[in-house]
Amino acid sequence: MAKIKAATQEIYMPPKVTWKKDLKKNGTAYLFFAPMFIYQVLFAYLPMFGILMAFENFKVNKGYFKSEWVGLQHFVTLFTSEEFPRALRNTVVMGLLNLTIGFIMPVIFAFLLSMIKKKKTKRLIQTCSYIPNFVSAVVVCSLIREFLGHDGALTGLLSALGFEQQNWLANGDIPVFWLINTFMNIWCAIGWGSIMYVASIATVSGDLHEAAAIDGATRFQRLTKITLPCILPIIVMMFTLQVGLVFVTGFDKVLLLYMPSTYSTADCLQTYTYRLAFSSGANYGLSSAAGLFQSVMGTALLMISNYWNRKVSGMSLF
Repeated sequence: MAKIKAATQEIYMPPKVTWKKDLKKNGTAYLFFAPMFIYQVLFAYLPMFGILMAFENFKVNKGYFKSEWVGLQHFVTLFTSEEFPRALRNTVVMGLLNLTIGFIMPVIFAFLLSMIKKKKTKRLIQTCSYIPNFVSAVVVCSLIREFLGHDGALTGLLSALGFEQQNWLANGDIPVFWLINTFMNIWCAIGWGSIMYVASIATVSGDLHEAAAIDGATRFQRLTKITLPCILPIIVMMFTLQVGLVFVTGFDKVLLLYMPSTYSTADCLQTYTYRLAFSSGANYGLSSAAGLFQSVMGTALLMISNYWNRKVSGMSLF
């Protein structure tokens, strides 16, 4: 029996593959992967060495190794500054709005697209919804300024509904800028963000829908009882990734739209970090500490979200 078992193990023992054989077999795939790998190393991993600035009184003329080491002093200064709590609050609120309203809208949009039977109409709507994603942030913000300015089209519509005639972008009241930022991001990303869900819905077996329809299930019931459970793993994966991006609130658009009158509700951690690094009297060490704080919090939220999803739904990203 021992000989038979040993012979069986030898039969099913996978052959050892050396790196030379693997390179010869998958060389084309590695060749296509090489540019992205080089890009990631040059622009994602090598710059991580700059984390040292968060613990130094960094001076450009002295470099990393000769600048004064200050330890956690920049973090103490960051957390005790008057502007940090405000920037943190705005970042969290705008991030949560993007995580709830902004995350749900592409899912709903994908469900609505799946209910359209005419392919030409469906493709036209999809194409139109993708366009805003490719529009420059400068152009998007220019349009927002035109529509929400004192004499803008949306301002006129809101005035007709009973709201005060005003420049909405200059309104520093809560939650005006938060809502503007949220709906602007939805308009830009709803089509592009629905691609994964549309593709997942397309893979759901039509036999399941036909059987449910024969049993008398309505379209809404088939949507909630068949389509939604089938694409739930994709939704969980995208949600987990989105949680890790809570602290990324659309820095470019906020920077282009906010003004001194809206600092109280618009200033976020990224714009705060930007001002620390590039305003007069730039403090590179303090700005690096702020950036490192955002990265650590984003990573922690990603890990917590992944653990929570695994416990609750049994599905996780990793």
